[in-house]
Amino acid sequence: MDQQEKRPDSPRRDTPSSSAPAPRKRRGKLIALGIVLVVAAIVLLRWQPWNRNPSSGAGAPNAASGGKHAGRGGAMANMPQPVSVATAKAGDMPIVITALGTVTPLADVTVRTQLSGTLQSVNFQEGQMVNKGDVLAQIDPRPYQISLANAEGQFARDQALLATARLDLKRYQTLLAQDSIASQQVDTQASLVKQYEGTVKSDQANIDTYKLDLTYARVTAPVSGRVGLRQVDPGNYVTSGDTNGLVVLTQLQPISVIFTTSEDNLPSIMKQLHAGTKMSVAAYDRSNTTLLENGFVQTIDNQIDTTTGTVKLRASFANNDQMLFPNQFVNARLLVDTIHNAVIVPTSAVLNGSQGQYVYVVKADNTVTVRVVKVGPVDAERTSIASGLAVGERVVIDGSDRLREGAKITIPAEHPKHASGASGASGAAAASGASGAHHGHRRHASETSGQ
Repeated sequence: MDQQEKRPDSPRRDTPSSSAPAPRKRRGKLIALGIVLVVAAIVLLRWQPWNRNPSSGAGAPNAASGGKHAGRGGAMANMPQPVSVATAKAGDMPIVITALGTVTPLADVTVRTQLSGTLQSVNFQEGQMVNKGDVLAQIDPRPYQISLANAEGQFARDQALLATARLDLKRYQTLLAQDSIASQQVDTQASLVKQYEGTVKSDQANIDTYKLDLTYARVTAPVSGRVGLRQVDPGNYVTSGDTNGLVVLTQLQPISVIFTTSEDNLPSIMKQLHAGTKMSVAAYDRSNTTLLENGFVQTIDNQIDTTTGTVKLRASFANNDQMLFPNQFVNARLLVDTIHNAVIVPTSAVLNGSQGQYVYVVKADNTVTVRVVKVGPVDAERTSIASGLAVGERVVIDGSDRLREGAKITIPAEHPKHASGASGASGAAAASGASGAHHGHRRHASETSGQ
Protein backbone atom coordinates (compact mmCIF):
# COMPACT_ATOMS: atom_id res chain seq x y z
CA MET A 1 0.00 0.00 0.00
CA ASP A 2 2.89 2.22 0.77
CA GLN A 3 4.55 1.35 -2.42
CA GLN A 4 1.39 2.21 -4.29
CA GLU A 5 1.17 5.53 -2.54
CA LYS A 6 4.61 6.55 -3.93
CA ARG A 7 4.09 8.94 -6.82
CA PRO A 8 6.10 7.96 -9.80
CA ASP A 9 6.40 11.56 -11.04
CA SER A 10 8.05 12.86 -7.87
CA PRO A 11 11.58 14.39 -8.41
CA ARG A 12 14.50 12.11 -7.82
CA ARG A 13 17.20 13.40 -5.49
CA ASP A 14 20.82 12.97 -6.49
CA THR A 15 22.94 11.23 -3.98
CA PRO A 16 25.83 13.17 -2.45
CA SER A 17 28.33 10.44 -3.24
CA SER A 18 28.27 11.15 -7.03
CA SER A 19 28.39 15.03 -7.13
CA ALA A 20 30.26 16.25 -4.03
CA PRO A 21 33.82 15.04 -4.91
CA ALA A 22 34.19 17.23 -8.10
CA PRO A 23 34.21 20.70 -6.38
CA ARG A 24 36.40 19.38 -3.61
CA LYS A 25 39.07 18.23 -6.15
CA ARG A 26 39.10 21.62 -7.91
CA ARG A 27 39.50 23.39 -4.59
CA GLY A 28 42.49 21.14 -3.76
CA LYS A 29 44.20 21.92 -7.08
CA LEU A 30 43.77 25.64 -6.53
CA ILE A 31 45.25 25.37 -3.02
CA ALA A 32 48.24 23.40 -4.35
CA LEU A 33 48.82 25.94 -7.13
CA GLY A 34 48.66 28.75 -4.60
CA ILE A 35 51.23 27.00 -2.39
CA VAL A 36 53.59 26.59 -5.40
CA LEU A 37 53.25 30.28 -6.32
CA VAL A 38 53.93 31.35 -2.73
CA VAL A 39 57.06 29.15 -2.55
CA ALA A 40 58.29 30.51 -5.91
CA ALA A 41 57.71 34.06 -4.73
CA ILE A 42 59.63 33.39 -1.50
CA VAL A 43 62.56 31.88 -3.45
CA LEU A 44 62.55 34.77 -5.90
CA LEU A 45 62.50 37.33 -3.13
CA ARG A 46 65.40 35.61 -1.36
CA TRP A 47 67.50 35.45 -4.57
CA GLN A 48 66.85 39.05 -5.76
CA PRO A 49 69.32 39.12 -8.73
CA TRP A 50 68.42 42.77 -9.41
CA ASN A 51 69.14 44.08 -5.95
CA ARG A 52 71.72 41.97 -4.22
CA ASN A 53 73.00 42.82 -0.80
CA PRO A 54 76.80 42.53 -0.46
CA SER A 55 76.24 41.10 3.04
CA SER A 56 73.98 38.21 1.83
CA GLY A 57 75.57 34.86 1.36
CA ALA A 58 74.58 33.96 -2.23
CA GLY A 59 75.06 37.41 -3.70
CA ALA A 60 78.27 38.37 -1.92
CA PRO A 61 80.76 37.38 -4.66
CA ASN A 62 78.82 39.12 -7.42
CA ALA A 63 78.30 42.20 -5.26
CA ALA A 64 81.97 42.30 -4.54
CA SER A 65 82.67 42.03 -8.23
CA GLY A 66 80.24 44.87 -8.92
CA GLY A 67 81.89 47.03 -6.30
CA LYS A 68 85.28 46.37 -7.87
CA HIS A 69 84.11 47.51 -11.29
CA ALA A 70 82.38 50.52 -9.86
CA GLY A 71 85.52 51.72 -8.11
CA ARG A 72 87.91 50.89 -10.93
CA GLY A 73 87.93 54.42 -12.36
CA GLY A 74 88.94 56.00 -9.09
CA ALA A 75 91.52 53.32 -8.35
CA MET A 76 93.13 53.64 -11.81
CA ALA A 77 93.22 57.40 -11.45
CA ASN A 78 95.23 57.09 -8.26
CA MET A 79 97.57 54.39 -9.53
CA PRO A 80 101.07 55.44 -10.73
CA GLN A 81 101.15 55.59 -14.53
CA PRO A 82 104.07 53.97 -16.40
CA VAL A 83 105.86 56.50 -18.63
CA SER A 84 109.13 57.01 -20.48
CA VAL A 85 111.27 60.01 -19.64
CA ALA A 86 114.28 61.82 -21.07
CA THR A 87 116.67 64.36 -19.62
CA ALA A 88 117.03 67.83 -21.15
CA LYS A 89 120.59 68.24 -22.42
CA ALA A 90 122.73 71.08 -23.67
CA GLY A 91 123.99 70.92 -27.23
CA ASP A 92 124.26 72.59 -30.61
CA MET A 93 120.99 73.13 -32.45
CA PRO A 94 121.23 73.95 -36.17
CA ILE A 95 118.84 76.46 -37.68
CA VAL A 96 117.68 74.65 -40.81
CA ILE A 97 115.39 75.86 -43.58
CA THR A 98 113.62 73.03 -45.38
CA ALA A 99 112.26 73.59 -48.88
CA LEU A 100 111.18 71.56 -51.88
CA GLY A 101 113.69 71.71 -54.73
CA THR A 102 114.28 70.38 -58.23
CA VAL A 103 117.52 68.84 -59.44
CA THR A 104 118.70 70.96 -62.36
CA PRO A 105 121.81 70.13 -64.44
CA LEU A 106 124.36 72.87 -65.00
CA ALA A 107 124.46 71.93 -68.70
CA ASP A 108 121.66 70.32 -70.69
CA VAL A 109 122.62 70.31 -74.37
CA THR A 110 120.71 69.12 -77.42
CA VAL A 111 123.50 67.98 -79.74
CA ARG A 112 122.77 69.03 -83.34
CA THR A 113 124.80 68.84 -86.50
CA GLN A 114 126.07 72.13 -87.91
CA LEU A 115 126.04 70.97 -91.53
CA SER A 116 123.95 68.83 -93.81
CA GLY A 117 124.85 65.31 -94.81
CA THR A 118 124.22 61.64 -94.42
CA LEU A 119 124.75 60.25 -90.93
CA GLN A 120 127.35 57.52 -91.33
CA SER A 121 127.71 56.20 -87.78
CA VAL A 122 126.69 56.77 -84.15
CA ASN A 123 129.53 56.19 -81.72
CA PHE A 124 127.71 56.06 -78.38
CA GLN A 125 125.39 53.81 -76.43
CA GLU A 126 122.20 55.23 -74.97
CA GLY A 127 122.75 56.20 -71.34
CA GLN A 128 126.54 56.18 -71.71
CA MET A 129 128.77 58.57 -69.77
CA VAL A 130 130.95 60.54 -72.19
CA ASN A 131 133.70 63.11 -71.78
CA LYS A 132 134.02 66.45 -73.43
CA GLY A 133 135.46 66.03 -76.96
CA ASP A 134 134.43 62.41 -77.46
CA VAL A 135 133.11 61.66 -80.96
CA LEU A 136 129.37 61.01 -80.84
CA ALA A 137 128.54 60.68 -84.55
CA GLN A 138 130.12 60.91 -88.02
CA ILE A 139 128.59 62.61 -91.04
CA ASP A 140 129.73 61.66 -94.56
CA PRO A 141 132.79 63.95 -95.07
CA ARG A 142 133.47 63.25 -98.79
CA PRO A 143 131.62 66.27 -100.23
CA TYR A 144 133.55 68.57 -97.93
CA GLN A 145 136.86 66.86 -98.67
CA ILE A 146 136.32 67.49 -102.39
CA SER A 147 135.50 71.13 -101.73
CA LEU A 148 138.62 71.42 -99.61
CA ALA A 149 140.79 69.98 -102.38
CA ASN A 150 139.27 72.39 -104.87
CA ALA A 151 139.94 75.33 -102.57
CA GLU A 152 143.52 74.25 -102.02
CA GLY A 153 144.07 74.07 -105.81
CA GLN A 154 142.68 77.51 -106.31
CA PHE A 155 144.89 78.73 -103.48
CA ALA A 156 148.02 77.31 -105.15
CA ARG A 157 147.11 78.89 -108.51
CA ASP A 158 146.52 82.30 -107.01
CA GLN A 159 149.74 82.07 -105.01
CA ALA A 160 151.66 81.46 -108.25
CA LEU A 161 150.02 84.44 -109.91
CA LEU A 162 150.87 86.56 -106.91
CA ALA A 163 154.50 85.50 -107.05
CA THR A 164 154.73 86.38 -110.78
CA ALA A 165 153.09 89.74 -110.21
CA ARG A 166 155.57 90.56 -107.45
CA LEU A 167 158.54 89.72 -109.73
CA ASP A 168 157.13 91.92 -112.49
CA LEU A 169 156.63 94.76 -110.02
CA LYS A 170 160.22 94.48 -108.93
CA ARG A 171 161.46 94.69 -112.56
CA TYR A 172 159.20 97.64 -113.30
CA GLN A 173 160.51 99.48 -110.29
CA THR A 174 164.11 98.93 -111.54
CA LEU A 175 163.22 100.20 -115.00
CA LEU A 176 161.43 103.18 -113.49
CA ALA A 177 164.57 104.04 -111.58
CA GLN A 178 166.43 104.03 -114.91
CA ASP A 179 163.65 106.18 -116.38
CA SER A 180 162.94 103.45 -118.94
CA ILE A 181 159.19 103.05 -118.37
CA ALA A 182 156.34 105.19 -117.28
CA SER A 183 155.40 105.35 -113.64
CA GLN A 184 151.79 104.50 -114.55
CA GLN A 185 152.83 101.01 -115.56
CA VAL A 186 154.57 100.52 -112.23
CA ASP A 187 151.49 101.64 -110.32
CA THR A 188 149.27 99.30 -112.34
CA GLN A 189 151.54 96.37 -111.56
CA ALA A 190 151.54 97.25 -107.86
CA SER A 191 147.73 97.25 -107.91
CA LEU A 192 147.74 93.83 -109.57
CA VAL A 193 149.95 92.49 -106.81
CA LYS A 194 147.44 93.75 -104.24
CA GLN A 195 144.59 92.01 -106.07
CA TYR A 196 146.43 88.70 -106.08
CA GLU A 197 147.20 89.08 -102.40
CA GLY A 198 143.46 89.50 -101.70
CA THR A 199 142.64 86.50 -103.85
CA VAL A 200 145.13 84.38 -101.96
CA LYS A 201 143.61 85.43 -98.63
CA SER A 202 140.14 84.55 -99.90
CA ASP A 203 141.41 81.16 -101.02
CA GLN A 204 142.92 80.61 -97.59
CA ALA A 205 139.58 81.43 -95.97
CA ASN A 206 137.82 78.90 -98.21
CA ILE A 207 140.35 76.29 -97.21
CA ASP A 208 139.74 77.03 -93.52
CA THR A 209 135.98 76.86 -94.06
CA TYR A 210 136.11 73.42 -95.63
CA LYS A 211 138.49 72.23 -92.95
CA LEU A 212 135.98 73.43 -90.36
CA ASP A 213 133.22 71.55 -92.17
CA LEU A 214 135.29 68.41 -91.94
CA THR A 215 135.62 69.07 -88.22
CA TYR A 216 131.86 69.54 -87.92
CA ALA A 217 131.36 66.26 -89.78
CA ARG A 218 132.70 64.61 -86.62
CA VAL A 219 130.05 65.46 -84.00
CA THR A 220 131.72 65.64 -80.58
CA ALA A 221 130.44 66.04 -77.02
CA PRO A 222 130.41 69.71 -75.99
CA VAL A 223 130.43 68.82 -72.25
CA SER A 224 130.99 65.78 -70.09
CA GLY A 225 127.83 64.02 -69.03
CA ARG A 226 125.30 61.32 -69.78
CA VAL A 227 123.73 60.87 -73.21
CA GLY A 228 120.04 60.16 -73.46
CA LEU A 229 118.02 58.31 -76.08
CA ARG A 230 119.20 58.45 -79.70
CA GLN A 231 116.97 60.68 -81.82
CA VAL A 232 118.18 59.63 -85.28
CA ASP A 233 119.59 56.45 -86.77
CA PRO A 234 122.59 56.05 -89.11
CA GLY A 235 121.73 56.42 -92.80
CA ASN A 236 119.38 59.38 -92.32
CA TYR A 237 120.07 62.74 -93.93
CA VAL A 238 120.53 65.29 -91.17
CA THR A 239 120.54 69.07 -91.26
CA SER A 240 121.25 71.85 -88.81
CA GLY A 241 117.53 72.66 -88.71
CA ASP A 242 116.49 69.34 -87.14
CA THR A 243 114.41 70.14 -84.03
CA ASN A 244 115.25 67.04 -81.99
CA GLY A 245 118.92 66.96 -82.93
CA LEU A 246 120.99 63.81 -82.59
CA VAL A 247 120.88 63.27 -78.82
CA VAL A 248 120.46 65.18 -75.55
CA LEU A 249 123.56 65.37 -73.36
CA THR A 250 123.15 66.20 -69.66
CA GLN A 251 125.91 67.11 -67.25
CA LEU A 252 125.61 65.18 -63.98
CA GLN A 253 128.85 66.04 -62.18
CA PRO A 254 128.57 68.59 -60.73
CA ILE A 255 124.84 69.16 -60.60
CA SER A 256 122.63 71.73 -58.92
CA VAL A 257 119.36 71.92 -57.00
CA ILE A 258 117.11 74.94 -57.35
CA PHE A 259 114.80 75.51 -54.38
CA THR A 260 112.70 78.35 -53.04
CA THR A 261 112.38 79.87 -49.60
CA SER A 262 110.24 82.56 -48.06
CA GLU A 263 111.37 86.14 -48.34
CA ASP A 264 111.25 86.28 -44.52
CA ASN A 265 114.37 84.07 -44.46
CA LEU A 266 116.23 86.32 -46.88
CA PRO A 267 117.92 88.62 -44.30
CA SER A 268 119.56 85.75 -42.41
CA ILE A 269 120.67 84.13 -45.68
CA MET A 270 122.09 87.35 -47.12
CA LYS A 271 123.92 88.00 -43.86
CA GLN A 272 125.77 84.71 -44.20
CA LEU A 273 126.48 85.26 -47.90
CA HIS A 274 127.89 88.75 -47.32
CA ALA A 275 130.07 87.37 -44.55
CA GLY A 276 131.53 84.87 -47.01
CA THR A 277 130.11 81.86 -45.20
CA LYS A 278 129.79 78.72 -47.32
CA MET A 279 126.31 77.59 -46.28
CA SER A 280 125.83 73.84 -46.53
CA VAL A 281 122.76 72.25 -48.12
CA ALA A 282 121.66 68.64 -47.70
CA ALA A 283 119.45 67.01 -50.32
CA TYR A 284 116.98 64.38 -49.07
CA ASP A 285 114.61 62.17 -51.04
CA ARG A 286 110.89 62.82 -51.52
CA SER A 287 110.00 61.16 -48.20
CA ASN A 288 112.56 63.40 -46.44
CA THR A 289 114.22 60.41 -44.76
CA THR A 290 117.21 59.39 -46.91
CA LEU A 291 120.19 61.69 -47.40
CA LEU A 292 121.18 61.80 -51.06
CA GLU A 293 124.02 64.32 -51.23
CA ASN A 294 125.66 67.22 -49.38
CA GLY A 295 126.50 70.48 -51.12
CA PHE A 296 126.60 74.23 -50.63
CA VAL A 297 124.75 77.35 -51.76
CA GLN A 298 126.16 78.58 -55.03
CA THR A 299 124.07 81.66 -55.74
CA ILE A 300 120.76 83.40 -55.09
CA ASP A 301 118.33 84.88 -57.57
CA ASN A 302 118.30 88.63 -58.18
CA GLN A 303 114.61 89.21 -57.40
CA ILE A 304 111.68 87.99 -55.31
CA ASP A 305 108.68 86.39 -56.94
CA THR A 306 105.86 88.76 -55.99
CA THR A 307 103.13 86.19 -56.69
CA THR A 308 104.45 83.72 -54.10
CA GLY A 309 106.68 85.86 -51.89
CA THR A 310 109.61 83.50 -52.37
CA VAL A 311 113.14 83.71 -53.73
CA LYS A 312 115.11 81.04 -55.62
CA LEU A 313 118.47 79.65 -54.57
CA ARG A 314 120.85 77.36 -56.41
CA ALA A 315 122.89 74.80 -54.52
CA SER A 316 125.77 72.89 -56.11
CA PHE A 317 126.52 69.20 -55.46
CA ALA A 318 129.47 67.09 -56.57
CA ASN A 319 127.13 64.11 -57.14
CA ASN A 320 129.97 61.58 -57.11
CA ASP A 321 127.56 58.70 -56.46
CA GLN A 322 125.03 60.05 -59.00
CA MET A 323 122.24 59.93 -56.42
CA LEU A 324 120.80 63.15 -57.86
CA PHE A 325 119.02 62.83 -61.19
CA PRO A 326 117.89 65.70 -63.45
CA ASN A 327 114.35 66.98 -62.74
CA GLN A 328 114.15 64.91 -59.54
CA PHE A 329 112.15 66.40 -56.65
CA VAL A 330 114.16 66.58 -53.43
CA ASN A 331 113.88 68.16 -50.00
CA ALA A 332 116.64 70.70 -49.52
CA ARG A 333 117.79 71.52 -45.97
CA LEU A 334 119.73 74.75 -45.80
CA LEU A 335 121.86 75.25 -42.69
CA VAL A 336 121.63 78.97 -41.92
CA ASP A 337 123.18 79.11 -38.44
CA THR A 338 123.85 77.05 -35.30
CA ILE A 339 122.71 77.82 -31.73
CA HIS A 340 125.33 76.68 -29.23
CA ASN A 341 124.52 75.38 -25.70
CA ALA A 342 120.82 75.14 -26.42
CA VAL A 343 118.44 73.17 -24.15
CA ILE A 344 117.42 70.17 -26.25
CA VAL A 345 114.68 67.60 -25.61
CA PRO A 346 113.07 64.93 -27.83
CA THR A 347 110.35 66.34 -30.05
CA SER A 348 107.80 63.90 -28.59
CA ALA A 349 108.11 65.62 -25.20
CA VAL A 350 106.56 68.88 -26.47
CA LEU A 351 102.74 68.91 -26.43
CA ASN A 352 100.19 71.45 -27.63
CA GLY A 353 97.33 72.68 -25.49
CA SER A 354 95.03 75.63 -24.99
CA GLN A 355 97.76 77.40 -23.03
CA GLY A 356 100.28 76.81 -25.82
CA GLN A 357 103.17 74.38 -25.99
CA TYR A 358 104.07 72.59 -22.76
CA VAL A 359 105.90 69.60 -21.31
CA TYR A 360 105.38 67.28 -18.35
CA VAL A 361 108.32 67.78 -15.98
CA VAL A 362 109.11 64.89 -13.60
CA LYS A 363 109.71 65.98 -10.03
CA ALA A 364 111.83 64.24 -7.39
CA ASP A 365 108.81 62.53 -5.76
CA ASN A 366 107.90 60.87 -9.08
CA THR A 367 105.02 63.19 -9.80
CA VAL A 368 104.62 65.39 -12.85
CA THR A 369 103.85 69.04 -13.30
CA VAL A 370 102.79 70.93 -16.40
CA ARG A 371 105.40 73.43 -17.62
CA VAL A 372 104.64 75.91 -20.39
CA VAL A 373 107.71 76.35 -22.61
CA LYS A 374 108.82 78.46 -25.56
CA VAL A 375 110.09 76.31 -28.39
CA GLY A 376 113.07 77.26 -30.54
CA PRO A 377 114.35 75.65 -33.76
CA VAL A 378 113.35 72.05 -34.42
CA ASP A 379 115.62 69.50 -36.07
CA ALA A 380 113.67 66.31 -36.87
CA GLU A 381 113.56 64.33 -33.59
CA ARG A 382 115.14 67.09 -31.51
CA THR A 383 113.57 70.32 -30.30
CA SER A 384 115.32 73.24 -28.65
CA ILE A 385 113.63 74.99 -25.72
CA ALA A 386 114.19 78.74 -25.69
CA SER A 387 112.70 79.24 -22.20
CA GLY A 388 110.79 77.36 -19.50
CA LEU A 389 113.12 74.38 -19.04
CA ALA A 390 116.60 73.91 -17.61
CA VAL A 391 119.34 71.47 -18.47
CA GLY A 392 119.10 68.28 -16.39
CA GLU A 393 115.34 68.35 -15.84
CA ARG A 394 113.47 65.22 -16.83
CA VAL A 395 110.45 65.34 -19.14
CA VAL A 396 107.91 62.71 -20.17
CA ILE A 397 108.32 61.52 -23.76
CA ASP A 398 105.83 58.63 -23.81
CA GLY A 399 102.60 57.93 -21.92
CA SER A 400 101.67 61.59 -21.40
CA ASP A 401 98.10 61.01 -22.60
CA ARG A 402 97.25 59.41 -19.22
CA LEU A 403 98.74 62.18 -17.09
CA ARG A 404 97.44 65.30 -15.41
CA GLU A 405 98.88 67.89 -13.05
CA GLY A 406 100.37 66.19 -9.99
CA ALA A 407 99.85 62.65 -11.29
CA LYS A 408 102.08 59.92 -9.93
CA ILE A 409 104.26 58.03 -12.36
CA THR A 410 106.48 55.01 -12.49
CA ILE A 411 109.39 54.52 -14.85
CA PRO A 412 109.67 50.82 -15.72
CA ALA A 413 113.04 51.32 -17.39
CA GLU A 414 114.56 52.34 -14.04
CA HIS A 415 113.58 49.09 -12.23
CA PRO A 416 114.07 46.21 -14.63
CA LYS A 417 115.73 43.96 -12.02
CA HIS A 418 113.15 44.63 -9.31
CA ALA A 419 110.33 43.87 -11.69
CA SER A 420 112.04 40.66 -12.73
CA GLY A 421 112.63 39.63 -9.10
CA ALA A 422 109.04 40.35 -8.15
CA SER A 423 107.84 38.40 -11.12
CA GLY A 424 110.10 35.49 -10.14
CA ALA A 425 108.90 35.61 -6.53
CA SER A 426 105.27 35.65 -7.52
CA GLY A 427 105.92 32.83 -9.95
CA ALA A 428 107.66 30.81 -7.24
CA ALA A 429 104.81 31.45 -4.78
CA ALA A 430 102.27 30.42 -7.37
CA ALA A 431 104.24 27.28 -8.13
CA SER A 432 104.56 26.47 -4.39
CA GLY A 433 100.83 26.96 -3.87
CA ALA A 434 100.05 24.78 -6.85
CA SER A 435 102.42 22.09 -5.55
CA GLY A 436 100.83 22.21 -2.07
CA ALA A 437 97.36 21.97 -3.55
CA HIS A 438 98.48 18.99 -5.61
CA HIS A 439 99.92 17.16 -2.56
CA GLY A 440 96.79 17.99 -0.53
CA HIS A 441 94.61 16.58 -3.24
CA ARG A 442 96.67 13.38 -3.32
CA ARG A 443 96.44 13.05 0.50
CA HIS A 444 92.68 13.60 0.44
CA ALA A 445 92.33 10.97 -2.25
CA SER A 446 94.35 8.46 -0.23
CA GLU A 447 92.29 9.06 2.90
CA THR A 448 89.11 8.62 0.95
CA SER A 449 90.30 5.37 -0.53
CA GLY A 450 91.36 4.17 2.99
CA GLN A 451 87.91 4.74 4.28
